[in-house]
Amino acid sequence: MLTISLNAQINQPNIVLILADDLGFECVTANGGTSYHTPNIDLLANKGARFENCHSQPVCTPSRVQLMTGQYNVRNYTVFGELDRSQISFGNLFKNAGYKTAIAGKWQLGEEKDSPQHFGFEESCLWQQSYSRKDTAGHDTRFSNPILEFNGEVKHFNNGEYGPDIVSDFICDFIEQNKDQPFFAYYPMILSHCPFVPTPDSKDWDSQNLGSLTYKGEPKYFPDMISYMDKLVGKIVSKIEALGISENTLIIFAGDNGTDKPIISMFKGTDYPGGKGKTTDNGTHVPLIARWDGKIEKNRTCSDLIDFSDFLPTMCDAANIDISSQTTIDGVSFLPQLLGKKGKPRKWIYSWYDPRGKELKEFARNTKYKLYSTGEFYNIKEDFFEKTPLALVTMNRDAKQSYNKLIKALDKYKNIREEKANTKRGKN
Repeated sequence: MLTISLNAQINQPNIVLILADDLGFECVTANGGTSYHTPNIDLLANKGARFENCHSQPVCTPSRVQLMTGQYNVRNYTVFGELDRSQISFGNLFKNAGYKTAIAGKWQLGEEKDSPQHFGFEESCLWQQSYSRKDTAGHDTRFSNPILEFNGEVKHFNNGEYGPDIVSDFICDFIEQNKDQPFFAYYPMILSHCPFVPTPDSKDWDSQNLGSLTYKGEPKYFPDMISYMDKLVGKIVSKIEALGISENTLIIFAGDNGTDKPIISMFKGTDYPGGKGKTTDNGTHVPLIARWDGKIEKNRTCSDLIDFSDFLPTMCDAANIDISSQTTIDGVSFLPQLLGKKGKPRKWIYSWYDPRGKELKEFARNTKYKLYSTGEFYNIKEDFFEKTPLALVTMNRDAKQSYNKLIKALDKYKNIREEKANTKRGKN
């Protein structure tokens, strides 16, 4: 066992946050998946801590807004593809604390030329910032011969380059250039989002291909994309190891939401359909793994509930950044759990989910039960796809106790959206 005092940490460790796109919990071998090869992610878990109950929002923008601000969407979500510029992100907090900051990968949070810099990232290499996901001929622009933006400047690649290679190189270069000072590198990966297409390691990779003309591509390439995503995780970790900064670098890896719907994976001996966009567990249950040599005990597993509002306070806690007076935070730091302490495990998590303003899904849940604001109450351990709501009159004691606790959780956020809207109208 590692015996580490929370007060004995290095004051400003480096932070590397890797966020895979559309990667559910079931895709990682260390979690019990058997459809794909993820040796580098598995090794990360073997040398660090693996969390079994981390939950995101069901799609990308809601997840990223929650992740970057530490707040539930009920407070600050506006529209799909945007992060409200009035918000304070973890990039702002780390930059203001003296960290060098960079982001590389997928943006999709605002088309302004200065969007990443506005949110605290001094350097950026991004896909889908101001430029569309498709070129004028309808080709997808993220993978083969991509179109990316470097610090707001658009660059077209046409010599067989692969987008995920370029952005991972950018992260590696940033890490090397700043190895002697505290840095925060946020790597929201382009993989493994559709279109499902060959990677440079696929047998039928075509370096002349200008990008998929269909949104989904072909699901048969999903395993290749998972393997390449895993390879790039290994690339980042290897760079940190080669520079000799593993003991001063907290690496966090997670998926941003459930796997896409066409994909069916094998998980613990059974078929597991992708649930991206759904509020069932296959839409929100994502991998979470962290490594910090000498600080996090190797091969540790934690079953505590974690949600995406918890990442910001956890990273700031690790970096000794005081956020108490800077912004409202819904998240709870899980740094103590990373360091082998009990911490303050969540009793429940909350979700306000309405990505395109068409159908609100609001719920509170624990590891066994889920209660929607509309009244549906499920035992999600026994009813994974939430087909049969529990009736109050037939609930056992355990279910009733959870129901009452989750009612209180929902009540806590009941009027926040309306109150914020009224405040905004009052200012206008």
